[in-house]
Amino acid sequence: MNRIDRITAILIQLQSRRVVKAQDIADRFSISLRTVYRDVKTLEEAGIPIIGEAGVGYSIMDGYRLPPVMFTKEEATAFLTAEKFMEKLTDTSTEESYKSAMYKVRAVLRTADKDFLDQIDHRIEVIKSRRSMNSRPDNNLIQDILKGISEKRVLSLQYFAHHSQQHSKRNVEPVGIFYADNFWHMIAWCRLRGDYRDFRIDRMQSLEVTDTVFKGQHPTLKEYLGKIGKENDLQTIIIRVEKSIITHINEQKFYMGFVSEIETENYIEMTFLTCSIEGFAHWYMMFGYKAQIVCNDLLRTKVADMAELIHRQLSETEFAQ
Repeated sequence: MNRIDRITAILIQLQSRRVVKAQDIADRFSISLRTVYRDVKTLEEAGIPIIGEAGVGYSIMDGYRLPPVMFTKEEATAFLTAEKFMEKLTDTSTEESYKSAMYKVRAVLRTADKDFLDQIDHRIEVIKSRRSMNSRPDNNLIQDILKGISEKRVLSLQYFAHHSQQHSKRNVEPVGIFYADNFWHMIAWCRLRGDYRDFRIDRMQSLEVTDTVFKGQHPTLKEYLGKIGKENDLQTIIIRVEKSIITHINEQKFYMGFVSEIETENYIEMTFLTCSIEGFAHWYMMFGYKAQIVCNDLLRTKVADMAELIHRQLSETEFAQ
């Protein structure tokens, strides 16, 4: 990226948030803080009313706005792709809000780029597996939850707990939402239980954003999930799998804590984080004859014990006959 494009991008970034830290700008563009200071000074000399406060960050004076931003074809395509995910993975209210935003994006595109999006609109689809057919929440609560998070308001909800098969009323202080294992979840401080809880959004029967503002400080969603991961004593597992069976386990790997993979000429090396060595071992036994455990002695021992037990049972059966 040349300097002119970078300075323009910095200006857009400054408009995207109330306060932007110099380090955030440096990290985004892989530049030094000294370069950030020089670029911001260039914007100030061009007449942009930037307010800088040591230790806090940069902000643009209220009331200053640029004319509508022109998106590149690649950026517009990314928006269109995201729209496909919105249609399948969020509730109706969030989907409609995104569609409204997309109309505004399309409105500022060049005619050629509008035509391009029309051409590829029906060439991109997100298809959910049978396992996740009913995973999209139909109760339109995501926007209300996000409102509660941003305004620090207590949420009152009627919830169905699947493990106990019981209905209950909860007053909670929302922390954040995330999508995992085909479902949307809300992490919140439950005033009834006096602890943080994970609520499946599709199991919420009703939700009200109350007028009660909570003053307590909660961890960010990332901090909370990281803490839970450490408490669950996640184990790192690395396995090598022959390419001939990769299509049979590709979908299942995400349920086993899949993190990343490296492809070589003959095999795929996969890295997982799991809190259940035994559960992973049961899954591994389905294709272990075409795989190799690279890292995790506990898994090796567990798989060896299971293989020995199977061998003994087969031997006993053969002897009995």
